[in-house]
Amino acid sequence: MKYLEIKNILNKITDPVDRLEFVMDLGMRLSPIPGSALCTEVRGCASRVQICHDNGIFYGDADSALVRGIVMILLAMANDGISDLRSEFGSLKLNLGAGRLNGVEGIIKELTTDL
Repeated sequence: MKYLEIKNILNKITDPVDRLEFVMDLGMRLSPIPGSALCTEVRGCASRVQICHDNGIFYGDADSALVRGIVMILLAMANDGISDLRSEFGSLKLNLGAGRLNGVEGIIKELTTDL
């Protein structure tokens, strides 16, 4: 799924709980990680998160439904060439706690290190 599709859907959902449910549903759409991908465990996340890349495409996985959705959003941004992941993710105005935001920072750091 392309990032702009995700953003457009999120912008139409006004209820904060429904928005987070949509994010969790996105996590089920993560592409399988190819065996040839180079993977790194993300530091700073309460959940176990892997960010991988193979032939210029990012992949990822997490052990939490919500975090899998967050990973999906950030991977879509990175794979679609969004340059300022932090600002763009912030513009989505997801209601995430401080712990989750630490994880988001760790994921963004991993994605931008490899860009």
